[in-house]
Amino acid sequence: MPEQASEFDVIVVGAGPAGETVASRRCARGMRTALVERELLGGECAYWACIPSKTLLRPGELLGEAERTAGTARPAQRFDEIASYRDFMVRDHADTDEAKGYAERGVRVYRGAARFAGSGSVEVGDELLGAERIVIATGSEPVIPDIPGLEATGYWTNREATSMRGMPASACVLGGGPVGVELAQMLHRFGAQVHLIDQRSRLLAREDERVSELLLDALRDDGIRVNLCAEIASVEVRGGERVVNFGEDTVHCEQLVVASARRPRIAGLALESAGIAATEAGIVVDERCRAGDGVWAVGDVTGVMPFSHVAMYQARVACADILGEPARADYSAVPRAVFCDPEVAAVGRTERQAREEGIDVVLARVVLRDTIARPWTYETDARGELTVIADRERRVLVGAWAVAPLASEWIHYAALAIKAELPISLLTDTVAQFPTYTEAFLKALEQLEL
Repeated sequence: MPEQASEFDVIVVGAGPAGETVASRRCARGMRTALVERELLGGECAYWACIPSKTLLRPGELLGEAERTAGTARPAQRFDEIASYRDFMVRDHADTDEAKGYAERGVRVYRGAARFAGSGSVEVGDELLGAERIVIATGSEPVIPDIPGLEATGYWTNREATSMRGMPASACVLGGGPVGVELAQMLHRFGAQVHLIDQRSRLLAREDERVSELLLDALRDDGIRVNLCAEIASVEVRGGERVVNFGEDTVHCEQLVVASARRPRIAGLALESAGIAATEAGIVVDERCRAGDGVWAVGDVTGVMPFSHVAMYQARVACADILGEPARADYSAVPRAVFCDPEVAAVGRTERQAREEGIDVVLARVVLRDTIARPWTYETDARGELTVIADRERRVLVGAWAVAPLASEWIHYAALAIKAELPISLLTDTVAQFPTYTEAFLKALEQLEL
């Protein structure tokens, strides 16, 4: 260990959305800031997850729109051009410009894995950094299931799937969560034969059951084969193909994609040396994102909610707390979306969560094609449902979900209503633009039996 530490006001470990938010804000306040990253500045979201996946999902989404729009033809796809644009969006997996920008702003970037060397100290390679304030933002990593033959057979994670140079003729996706669903539909829309397998009884298991039903129907209508409640016995290579064995069934495919789960990236941090508590779910934090004296944790590493927008929100809370400003994290109105086609978007509590909390729940569900005009102007095969979840006693919304085109955009109507605890009487007196999907909220709210 070096005898002399480089001193900073703030050390940020991890340069994903959360870490970059903290580093930029603390630097802007004149604090001497160190940013430690073992891979690329920008993190998983920028290079292998949110940005490339949504870029690759868009061409397939456009295909679906063309097929369901009156008088339009299915457009051609040129994957080489799509991949080129994807590479532009992920900056060709290079962060030279980002590093230069931080240097110009006075942020000291350290390359390598960090580990705590006691309270207020972090080691990066042969260098010792010291600060009274340390923020952990190391993100998460994929969990590789313990399936016989998997390592020998070989597989993709989201990284390989979003960085691919060529399209496999067929693929088997293991996992029916958001990542698995998005990757399955992306590969299918690019022409691969896709089989999705999950050991759970439904897709997107954390959402309401009706969401899972609608999504399952949509994927199967799309041509994706889905097997649920499937325990995989083994995988192997046979005749030049990967073979997935489950129950009495087998799936033959060119490529295997593991998208089953993620876990907080805490290995090697030596958290115990700084008295930081962690569980399998992540680093334990309070409502100010404090993990210990002079230590904050933000983003996926906390295990609170694995979304980039939550990571950046927690970063803002931590930054405020570092400055002694009042800040408390409130997760009651965090939107969550799956960018499949149709999109899945939700916010607040599910019906089950609300009932488990003892809320006197009242629901209203609308089928969009029977309720508003926008689905018909948007596509000939008008689709979608919306459900709102209300607290009968308090007469406010506590949750909502939609499975429909552009749902990730208009779910924010409910997010604001839940966050601000707006009375339902006020919401029903609000005028929505005609014709929009947002009108569906008024129709649903009017059906609530309060």
